[in-house]
Amino acid sequence: MNSWISPLSVDKFYSGVLYIKAPSMFLRDWVVNNYADVILRFCKKESREIRSLEVFVCSMRSSVAEKSDSKIVAAEEKRKKQESSILGVPLDPKFTFKNFVVGKPNEFAHAAAMRVAESDKVAFNPLFLYSAVGLGKTHLMQAIAWHIKERTPRRNVAYMSAEKFMYHFIKSVRDKDMMAFKEQFRSVDVLMIDDVQFICGKDSTQEEFFHTFNALVDNNRQVIVSADKSPSDLNGMGERLKSRLGWGLVADIHQTNYELRLGILQSKLEDCPIKIPEKVLEFIARKVTSNVRELEGALNRVIASADFSGNEITIECAKEFLSDLLRACDKKITIEEIQKKVASHYSIKLSDMSSSCRARKVALPRQIAMYLAKKLTATSLPEIGRNFGGRDHTTVLHAFKKIEERTGTDPDILRDIKLLSSLIA
Repeated sequence: MNSWISPLSVDKFYSGVLYIKAPSMFLRDWVVNNYADVILRFCKKESREIRSLEVFVCSMRSSVAEKSDSKIVAAEEKRKKQESSILGVPLDPKFTFKNFVVGKPNEFAHAAAMRVAESDKVAFNPLFLYSAVGLGKTHLMQAIAWHIKERTPRRNVAYMSAEKFMYHFIKSVRDKDMMAFKEQFRSVDVLMIDDVQFICGKDSTQEEFFHTFNALVDNNRQVIVSADKSPSDLNGMGERLKSRLGWGLVADIHQTNYELRLGILQSKLEDCPIKIPEKVLEFIARKVTSNVRELEGALNRVIASADFSGNEITIECAKEFLSDLLRACDKKITIEEIQKKVASHYSIKLSDMSSSCRARKVALPRQIAMYLAKKLTATSLPEIGRNFGGRDHTTVLHAFKKIEERTGTDPDILRDIKLLSSLIA
């Protein structure tokens, strides 16, 4: 615990609030989440006038570099002004471009996001980002919003989830104030909607979003959208809205590779007072492959366990701390495993899965393997296609729809799908 508390220092006490300085955002977040209650209880014993704590980041490298109270207040007021000018949910201060680790799986999406954030004119309309859960869509979305507000504060940015958009829409209908809703959303400079798949199947909300989208695009305003699938794969989304969403630039974030995962772990440790051996980081990066959220969660668990126990961090310790997570990751279904099982079942070579052969005895098992890859993994269509000899995502989608249709008409196919699913899962 001392490793986390000793870098802190008291800044001032004002109106019942004790202001405490932390040297980094990482340490501030960790203290707030893990030790704030303990510190507050201790401080209250020393003085009953202390009612709450405020932990903020301020460089402690030198007294000269410390900001004066007036500058801190001015910076805080500027931040609050920027946040208040953003319609929708508050932005997470950690979700900036500076804190986004770039690697091969996300470099295209990152470049597209930077291009939009840096452009005074509309670059792509819309920018559509998609990926499986926990790979950085929301981080990139909020990074764009932060960058735009810092670069051009005058621009009116609206950032929210699709669920929040629907809430505003329903409220305006209930209050019989649709005109105010339209004026609010169609007057923004940048509209950012996260997790747009939420409005799939919600026809009235889709209709209003469609008209809002068109009004903004017609007035050369930027629209940025994220989802867990590409526009063409959004089942329950109207065809004309699908078409609009695919108008601009569609960028997917692929599953993380080892190098990116290791880079993320190293980045998270830059401001951490507890040091973790590189071999332990490499072990975590190789074992926790599902998504960035679980990766960061695994790192936090190792840090906390080592901090509380006071033991040296080794690979054996990490295995013990992460035993349940590692068991879950070991059970993770891979496309290669699916291909092997399907190839064995139909007595074809594993290499046939990536070949250009179109013979029925090869093409059908390949399509079934693509179908199972989409059903049993969180891998994006383009990534599935790359695992099947570099095929296009539309080929994967065609295979999925074809096999899904045949499971309703061909009992042999349905039986094979059920058998293979049980063998794989």
